[in-house]
Parts: sequence; structure tokens; C-alpha cells
Amino acid sequence: MFLTYLRRELTNRKKQTVIIAIGMALAIALVIIVSSISSGVKAAQSSVLQSVYGVGTDITVTQTASATTDGGRPSFGFGQSGGATGSDGTTKLSKSRLSVTRGTTAMSDSTVKTVTSTSGVSAASGVLNLTNSTFSGSITQQPGSSSGSSGTGTGTGTREAPTGGEGGGFGGGNFSVDEFTVTGIPTGSSTVGPLTSAKLTKGRALTASDAGKDVVVLDKTYAKSQSKTVGDTISIGDTTFTVVGIVASTSSDSATASDSYIPLDTAQKLSSETGKVTTIYVSATSSSDVSSIKTALEKKLTKATVSTEADLASSVSGSLSTASSLVSNLGTWLSIVVLAAAFLIAILFTISGVSRRTREFGTLKAIGWSNGRITRQVAGESFVQGIIGGVVGAVAGLVGILVINVIAPTISASASSTGTNGARGGAGTGGGFPGAAATGAANAGTSGSGATSGGFGGAGGFGGGQTASTTDVVLHAPVTVEIILVAIGLAILGGLLAGVLGGWRASRLRPAEALRSVA
Repeated sequence: MFLTYLRRELTNRKKQTVIIAIGMALAIALVIIVSSISSGVKAAQSSVLQSVYGVGTDITVTQTASATTDGGRPSFGFGQSGGATGSDGTTKLSKSRLSVTRGTTAMSDSTVKTVTSTSGVSAASGVLNLTNSTFSGSITQQPGSSSGSSGTGTGTGTREAPTGGEGGGFGGGNFSVDEFTVTGIPTGSSTVGPLTSAKLTKGRALTASDAGKDVVVLDKTYAKSQSKTVGDTISIGDTTFTVVGIVASTSSDSATASDSYIPLDTAQKLSSETGKVTTIYVSATSSSDVSSIKTALEKKLTKATVSTEADLASSVSGSLSTASSLVSNLGTWLSIVVLAAAFLIAILFTISGVSRRTREFGTLKAIGWSNGRITRQVAGESFVQGIIGGVVGAVAGLVGILVINVIAPTISASASSTGTNGARGGAGTGGGFPGAAATGAANAGTSGSGATSGGFGGAGGFGGGQTASTTDVVLHAPVTVEIILVAIGLAILGGLLAGVLGGWRASRLRPAEALRSVA
């Protein structure tokens, strides 16, 4: 009886059923699409962070950078034997310097033990982030000039050169500064760190037997730009290193966290930072422990900066950040408003339908139908309408997700990381070599050229303290069974809510009043 009556009423009121179902379907489709895009944005954000910080990194610990008197620019001491002068009077200079990356401060590697002993920490790994700066160029001495004194060239342009005149002097020169990042990593196996998100494409990874050796693993992007492969050599801090492996990020086509990776103890020795690290990567036993671990570490390490994965995610910028903000704000609120509107439409149409069925419900009550039975009948009709709307909405949502994945929109993302991947050529404003042009040769960064009156240094400087690893990420909206079930459940909930309210309205009708209203 119940099902027969239910089918007849839905068939006789097709218009109401269609309107309620369409309203629910639109709301449910929007909820599914927004939820899937939100999951896709989070996955893209995690992908970008993995290329910089490594898989499994829940927390990073760094030391607050201290101000430097020289602005953090590298200095190069050449001395009397700093270069070789040819028969044509041209002196060639070349010097490399391996130093802690600007914007970072080294801390004792004993801090790693402190972090590891903290409750809730699963693993911790300390690395030393360095920048290798190579200053090279030539100075041409005019005929008839005496050899000038060789001092110490610094990135701030404090070196003075003999002034030129009719009798001779330095006629000109050309200088360049090339920089690339170097990361000293533990050679033993580690479950957390910058290379946990990298895959080996050629050669081998660093092993425990490489401790103290001059071997290096290069990032694939950097190796390609420098035409390097396994077996080649590369100069780091005036020391020749052998390339033993090439790695690439597994998360995207972007570069890994650094241009090159060498044994930690070797990096500490070459940079005169023995027993020091700059960044500690931390993995928590459980994601629920991250907040408590951060609080505990901040109490133990008062001078350190403790950042969680959520803090790191805030550093992701570009159109990915815009998409994330759009989904989390506009998308979420739009879904809530549309869902509320669909519920309201269903309730109003159901109550309106009950009002038009006054005679019907009065007759049913007159022949013995109870209030509960009438309420269940109206609720059953709305329940079916909610299911229809939920199913149609789920199909529409899946089609929308399919369209998004077929279009595969590309969004850019930049993840800020401490360090420099490139150099900046200084636009010399102060002293220096007259007539010399200073150019910055960089792996990734902004290059500039010095003015004809400038030297090396001045306003341009040598790079910055923060870099942004920029990459293009293809947005993929995943489909999960949970999202579909929740969406259909919301549609059913809306139908039941409308049915209960409509049924309550119908149950309050008195048979006599109902029959008189149509007499």
C-alpha cells in the first residue's frame, strides 16, 4: 500500500519531483566538484613541497639568521698569487668560496639528537645548506703601467685598483660570478630529508662508505644545464668532486631542493662549519603529534624556528596559491549557499504540495490514517526525490570532474626555500676596477650587469637569502567514493528534512476543517 501510493503520488506530481531533484542535483554536483578540486589543490601543494622539503617531512627546524656586517655577500681573497698574468698583460683571476647560504645560520649538529629525543619524533636528519660562489674574470693592464698591488676583492667592492692615466694602468676587464647550491647530507640511510622525494636516474646514491670523500650527486636539471653526467668532475670550493649519481624529483618535473649533494662531513670541512647543520628535517610518529612536537621543540630550542607542514604550505605562492584560496573560500561558501538553497527549495515545494493536498489528507485522516502514517508518507516521497537528486547530482559531478581532468589546467607554484639557486650581478656603484663589467652567471635567479664605471658589488650584490623553486603543476581532481557517498547523503538528508517538515504540516490538518475547506 505504502509503495503503491508513493509511486502514484510521485507520478502525478512530476513537476514538483523534477524541480526538487534538479535543485538537489545542482547542489550535489557543485559539492562534488569543489571537494575534488580542493583535494587536487592539496595534492599539488604537497607535490611542490616534496620537491623542496622531502617526503615525510612534518616539521623543519632552522636557526634564526643573524645580521652580518658585510650584508652577507661573499668575499674572495686573491692575494699576490691570485692570478696569472699573460704576455699580453691580461691577468686572469678565479676563486671559489663555499659558505653557508645567505639567510641561514648554522647550528650545532647535536641539536639533531635533541630533536630525535623529543617525544613523538619518528626520525630526524640534519643537513648543511651551502652556496658555492665562483668569481672569475680577467684584468687587462695597459702598456707602460707598473703592476698594481693585489688586495682582497670582496663582494662589496672594497678593493681598490690603480687609477689609469696616460702612463698606463688597468685598461678594463670582465668578471662573472657563478653560484649553485650545495647540500651536505648524512651518508647513512635516512627516512626523512631532501632526497626522500627524489629518484635516482643515473649512477648511485651516497652511501656510508662515502663519508669524507669528494663525491657528489647532482640534480638532474642542474646536471643538464652544466652538461654533466656520472663520471664527470665538478669544482666545489676549489676542490674537485666526482659525480657518482644523478637524481630527479619524483613529485613533478621541478628540480630537487638543491643543485648538488655531498657527504655532510665533507661539506662541514670545506665550509669550515665543522659540527654544524643549517636545517633539521623531522618526521612525526603520528600526524596528530605534530602540534605537540612543535610546542616541545620550541621550548627546547628557544633560538630556533620550528615550522610545520602547514607553515611550509603557506610559502607556496603563484597561481596554485590563488587556486587554493579560491577553493577554500569562494568554493566552500558557494557550495554551502547552493546546498542551503536546494534544501530550502525542497522544503518550500514540499510544504506547498501539502497545502494543495488538503482534501486528500483530510480524507485519509477521515478513513483512519494516523498522523504518523501521513508523516511517513510525505517523508517517503521527499526521500525518493532526494535520492533521485543525489544520483543525478553525482553523475553531473563526475562529468564535471572528467572535464576538468581532460582539460588538465596547469597552474604555477613557487615554494620558498632558504638559500640561493642563483647569483645576481652587481650594478657597481662604488669602487672597483674601472671599465670592468660585472656579470652574474646563475643557475636560477636574476642576472645583471655592472655599469661601465662599476666594479663588482654595489647595489646588485650576490643573490638573496630566499629562493623560490618555481614549477608548473597539472591540476588533477581526484574522485573518491567517500565524496560521492557524502554528497548523496546530503541530498537524502535534504529530502528527509523537507519530508519531515511537510509531513508535520500535513499531520496537523483536522479532517473536518480539511473537508470544509473544499466543500
